[in-house]
Amino acid sequence: MDSLKNHFDAIVIGSGPGGEGAAIMLAKSGKSVAIVENRFLVGGGCTHLGTIPSKALIHVVQQYAEDKKHRLFNRGRHPGRVTRDDLMDAINDVVAQQVRDREDFYERNHITIVAGHACFTDPHTIEVQDDTGNLRQMTADYFVIASGSHPYHPEDVPFDTPRVVDSDTILKMDELPGTLTVYGAGVIGCEYASAFKNIGIKVNLVNTRERLLEYLDDEISSALSYYMRDEQGVLIRQNEEYERVEVNDNGVVLQLKTGKVIKSDMLLWANGRSGNTAGLGLEEIGIQVNHRGQIEVGKDYRTALPHVYAVGDVVGAPGLASASYDQGRFVGTLIADGNSDWSLIEEFPSGIYTNPEISSLGRTERQLTEQQIPYEVGQAMFKSIARAQITGHTVGMLKILFHRETLEILGIHCFGETAAEIIHIGQAIMGRQGEANSLRYFAETTFNYPTMAEAYRVAALNGLNRIF
Repeated sequence: MDSLKNHFDAIVIGSGPGGEGAAIMLAKSGKSVAIVENRFLVGGGCTHLGTIPSKALIHVVQQYAEDKKHRLFNRGRHPGRVTRDDLMDAINDVVAQQVRDREDFYERNHITIVAGHACFTDPHTIEVQDDTGNLRQMTADYFVIASGSHPYHPEDVPFDTPRVVDSDTILKMDELPGTLTVYGAGVIGCEYASAFKNIGIKVNLVNTRERLLEYLDDEISSALSYYMRDEQGVLIRQNEEYERVEVNDNGVVLQLKTGKVIKSDMLLWANGRSGNTAGLGLEEIGIQVNHRGQIEVGKDYRTALPHVYAVGDVVGAPGLASASYDQGRFVGTLIADGNSDWSLIEEFPSGIYTNPEISSLGRTERQLTEQQIPYEVGQAMFKSIARAQITGHTVGMLKILFHRETLEILGIHCFGETAAEIIHIGQAIMGRQGEANSLRYFAETTFNYPTMAEAYRVAALNGLNRIF
């Protein structure tokens, strides 16, 4: 797919979700497009290190856990212990398919792929160095920086030992540990803690804040804490900070500032990420980055240079693959047409693939209370939903927050199996304008039975019964 052409209408740096969204949108608008990717294969960190491999791991682990507990499958036998090779086989199959799909997309849209590391030499020129040291100069009218991010590494943490890993390197371990300490209880930390506990690894989860995922609805955050601690057996330490990390032949010791000491076979550092901007030559063209290597952009994702845009993890929050893809498409439209007749949504769903899953959209009870908005709650407990009883996934709930007077849906929060799928039903209604966004839709709509979607009807009726 590469060619000798060196000038393009647009060059995209990075082939993750943000870069892919921008490149394909530009190509479909008739622009000549090149993607520069510093990995041998396309897909970016999302496909090779982050979202895809971690979710593939979580899925296969959940299948294993279900097989162990199901009364039909565990009769007379016990599933063998999961090995590192078992996990990698499942992950590699999915990653390979994703790469093939991405390559097909680019080929069909006549997008040139250039492998190597890009560096700006002037505002309209980059040099690309491949893994053999060869340099190629390329120019473009526009640039989209979608270079992604990497785990933040404090200087005093010894990442040069296999006993200390981050989210990029944990799946490269030679063997599974018997005990694992996860430092950082954000999305990545909670997901890996839940997954590894499900295959029999003893897990310590160290949270630097007072609550797990404290930006979530308080009730959902509490449910996650309870389930991970009481049902899965994860040892959670809240509101702790590390003092130092020591590695020896027997394991790794995490010394906390409170005096607590935690020893385990391996430490997963999951506390923050930094933008992939080192070596891009941004200082040569007047683009500044913050202390986390992130590029500052305006609402239209323009940098300090009007012809250079940045999208995805390299600009910071929200750091979601779905949001990055939409940002890329939005920027592609701006470049191609000069404006966009559609805008990015301000409220997007978050999906957290713990076991069970969590998904959230809109405001929480805490936010609505602070804003003094008269709201009410409709909820459906999964243990009362027929489909959940059939599948055995009775842990969890759907919670709808709505305006008491107008019945406008203000927030949806779900904890339980397939929560990340369930949330989109509510999103479709919540995204409608005016009176079309109403709790009554769920009360007056017929759902397939038995389904998890039925939880919306149960929650809606529960909420309407609270109105007087």
